[in-house]
Amino acid sequence: MKLAFQLLTAGVVFALTTGALAAAEKTYTIAVIPKGTTHEFWKCIHAGAIKAQRELQAQGTKVEIIWKGPLREDDRDQQIQVVENFMTRRVSGIVLAPLDSRALVKPVANAVASGIPVVIMDSDLNSDKHVSFVATDNYKGGVLGAERLASLLGGKGNVILLRYAVGSASTEARENGFLDTIKSKYPNIKVISADQYAGATRETAYQASQNLLNRHGRNVNGIFCVNENSAVGMAKALRDIGKAGGQVKMVGFDAGSQSVEDLKKGDVQGLVVQNPVRMSYLGVMTLMQHLRGETVEKRIDTGVTVVTPENMEQPEIKELIYPPLDKYLN
Repeated sequence: MKLAFQLLTAGVVFALTTGALAAAEKTYTIAVIPKGTTHEFWKCIHAGAIKAQRELQAQGTKVEIIWKGPLREDDRDQQIQVVENFMTRRVSGIVLAPLDSRALVKPVANAVASGIPVVIMDSDLNSDKHVSFVATDNYKGGVLGAERLASLLGGKGNVILLRYAVGSASTEARENGFLDTIKSKYPNIKVISADQYAGATRETAYQASQNLLNRHGRNVNGIFCVNENSAVGMAKALRDIGKAGGQVKMVGFDAGSQSVEDLKKGDVQGLVVQNPVRMSYLGVMTLMQHLRGETVEKRIDTGVTVVTPENMEQPEIKELIYPPLDKYLN
């Protein structure tokens, strides 16, 4: 009887030890799915995910980051396919920047129903199925853009809002923040165009900007562009007609290298800047907390800042506009 008990005890200890070792050796596979893979913003998102992976590995957690997204930021079908493929592969979890606040609802719901948790980053989703939403307060970003442009104009003049794409929750929030603020705080500023879209590339943004300036170039005093490619396209179009350099005041969104160069040269007078490295870093970390059974916040604000020619040399600003991509992507 005593021998049987000893054998049973040894078996339990062995089983517990084996289980603990198995848990310790578990490798988590986390799919990080951006809206696109070409713009510098998404390279910063990639860098933040790698930063999180390295920190987790240094802590002894085995994590594999799988980075995949559509080439173009308007390819909803391809992004849906990427989500479905990762669901089939049974990854541990997904961190997703949805291209469309409605089109990605069902794929995310299917992933969650199959036992794969999802953290949404950058752009919101019309759903409550995801674990957490990690992003900039984009409405606030639009408010800050309006305030910067109004300050540059002395509170009066004609302005243009160049939108991005229908269905993109992040940029729609920026557009709403801008328009609401102009309407409520600046009665002497008139929005002369707010219904044109830049589209997914710098080329489409440039074409849309040319069309806008052909119609309104003589009357416009200020312009707000809501993302990286729209700001780059508009700055180029303003240079083409000799209205850059402050003749038409311009505020953009995001800190791609071309936009930062345009700010330096004086073709852009303000950039509303997010922290994409921090965004994806927290997206991955939040998902890992959930996978470990920890409670996480439903919404996490990653911050937004206005960068101007006057403050762009400050250390905390330089860290935002010159992210250390080489450190994580090479």
